[in-house]
Amino acid sequence: MDVFVIEGGRRLDGSIRVLGAKNAALPLLAASLMSDEAVTLEDVPDLADIRSMVRLLEELGCAVLRDGASATIRTRDDAPWHARYDIVRTMRASICVLGPLLTKRGRARVSMPGGCTIGDRPVDLHLRGLRALGATIELDEGDIVATAPPGGLRGARIFLGGNFGSTVLGTINVMCAAVLARGRTIIEAAACEPEVVDVARLLTQMGAQVEGAGTPRLVIEGVERLGGARYTVMPDRIEAGTLMCAAAITNSLLTIENCPLDALLAFWDRLEEIGVRVEVLDERDPLRATVRVSADRVLRPVQVTTQPHPGFPTDLQAQLMALLCLAEGNSIVTEKIFGERFMHVPELARMGANLYRQGSTVVVSGVRQLRGAPVMASDLRASAGLVLAGLSARGTTIVNRVYHLDRGYERLDERLGRLGASIERVDEKDLERPATVAVVAARASRLASA
Repeated sequence: MDVFVIEGGRRLDGSIRVLGAKNAALPLLAASLMSDEAVTLEDVPDLADIRSMVRLLEELGCAVLRDGASATIRTRDDAPWHARYDIVRTMRASICVLGPLLTKRGRARVSMPGGCTIGDRPVDLHLRGLRALGATIELDEGDIVATAPPGGLRGARIFLGGNFGSTVLGTINVMCAAVLARGRTIIEAAACEPEVVDVARLLTQMGAQVEGAGTPRLVIEGVERLGGARYTVMPDRIEAGTLMCAAAITNSLLTIENCPLDALLAFWDRLEEIGVRVEVLDERDPLRATVRVSADRVLRPVQVTTQPHPGFPTDLQAQLMALLCLAEGNSIVTEKIFGERFMHVPELARMGANLYRQGSTVVVSGVRQLRGAPVMASDLRASAGLVLAGLSARGTTIVNRVYHLDRGYERLDERLGRLGASIERVDEKDLERPATVAVVAARASRLASA
């Protein structure tokens, strides 16, 4: 199992490009199941979750050709309809094949999804929406078994609001199922996230009729078939926000290209309040902007509450909290999406952060400097927050279980290293040998200085 050895205190310098969004690429890949022709996706990141989805598509009868950041998907066998537990358990986004399989092949059997342990994330809204379209839903040995009625799914009026607001993957699943259903479907309380919009744009290129993407009300007119398309995945807004925090926490000047600034307005607002400057260099396409990020020497405290889009994204909560550990004063971070998404809090405390948690709120009292320490990554975004903390800390930080990070960030250690970070990936077994940590840290520092 790999770990990161980070020697903190180095400033970053240079330019880095934001890669395609994991949270868009996964449902886009799943949507290709509905096409009668080849679908080519550009700017698909090379991530553990993406590789899992590709394996799943291949089991479901698709041929997937990867060529760099391009992926071409073509269905060669439309008979398989079982998404097995062995693959689905590794990532929650596997549930995205449920709607496409059901509407295209008339039935689907999908294991209940796995992924990060950041609290309860039920799929009841997915199933409610599919039932409204006429599907029969059963649970059998841990699998969701969905069957379309004779003649296929039929359009309906569907309310997708739940106790915790809208559902991103649920909206995508029901939207995909509806585009091949007979008649009109209206989805109320649809998720407004940019990734939902990205999937709707691909479906439209394939011949679907979807209106209202990015608003709480989707209107879908069913079509008989979907064709091929060539589509570029939107830039990853969470990676962009993580890189902005990396520049700020190391007091660096960093240029970020292909930045989806228009999808980060709530996050940008909090950065400015903290004292992080985002200078727009090129905004001809606000979803693919070029920005320069720097920070004041003294950071200010803020109040942050995570919300569904266009509010502050929960996937950037851990990264911003790492930054706020160095702000002068008391910040308040409230988690409204996943109330238990605070497993990075005790790990940041090991590095000298002053944090107090009460339920779904954390009070962050800023300190002058964090100290390097061994820490344990518990989920994808917590991993990113701990890496950021390590970049700024005095001494050596060892981040364990970075396989979580590899699910959502492509070669982050190498890319940060090219900007001057002292960070090296090693096998945890190598750290058991005496003096290995010091040797690895020194080697990473030399590479960063080169």
